[in-house]
Order: sequence, then structure tokens, then C-alpha cells
Amino acid sequence: MTDRTNDAGDLPPITAHLIAEGARLDALPRHFGLRSMLRVEFAIYDALRELARDYSGAYWHYYELSNGGFYMAPAAERPFEVSVEGNGFSGSLSADAAGVVASLFGINRVANAGCERSIRHYYLLRDYALFHAEQQSIFRAID
Repeated sequence: MTDRTNDAGDLPPITAHLIAEGARLDALPRHFGLRSMLRVEFAIYDALRELARDYSGAYWHYYELSNGGFYMAPAAERPFEVSVEGNGFSGSLSADAAGVVASLFGINRVANAGCERSIRHYYLLRDYALFHAEQQSIFRAID
């Protein structure tokens, strides 16, 4: 990922870095703790399954953010048709942007169940979304 400037105001650019294959096993426990790591992972998978009817499973990339955040995105070259029933959003998102949206939804669900780390991670990822090339669609989807 590259630095992006846009509607982020005075925030320093936030970048995403792909977690190497050998470091994946430590990523979820480091970010969400042993108790919540699987809840977060499955909540993100479930969120994309609900939001994108054309999603039928995939290998996922894990990303760490320069602000300490984390997200997951399907390792797909094709975009996903995302529909959010609660707010009427419907649009085509790259696999990366769909992953950001699914991660925001999934992390939010776990945060609402009382996971303090998830609350913090939701806002770290939301801050990163301000720098994403598809930030307008991401924010329309999560609004």
C-alpha cells in the first residue's frame, strides 16, 4: 500500500503493510488477544459473507497499519459487489476495500460484545480508511 492524502485533514498518512506468511500466526493474538482473536477473524469472514453475495470463501491477506491497527482482505484480483442492507449502500469495491469494510463490521461486532482491544482497533482502522483510495465508498458502506 502507498501513502495517500485526501480528506484526512491533519492526520499523518497511515499505511498498510502486508504481514508475511511466517508472521501470520502471531498477528491476531497480538492485536486482539487469545480470547478474542478467533471471534474477530470469524466475525470478519461472516461480515463479508453477508455483505457480498459473490463472496464464497478465499484466502485472506493480513495487514498491519502504521498506526498500530490491523485488517484482513481477501486475496482476490476481482472486485466484490457489496450491499449493506442497513444503510442502502450498494457498489463495487476492490478486494482490499471490501476487506476494510468487512473488517470494520466484524471488529465492531466483537467490540459491541465488550472486547476493549476491538474498540481501539475499530478506530485505528477507521482512521486508515481516510487514506484509502476508495475511502468514499468505504465510508458510505459503513455509515
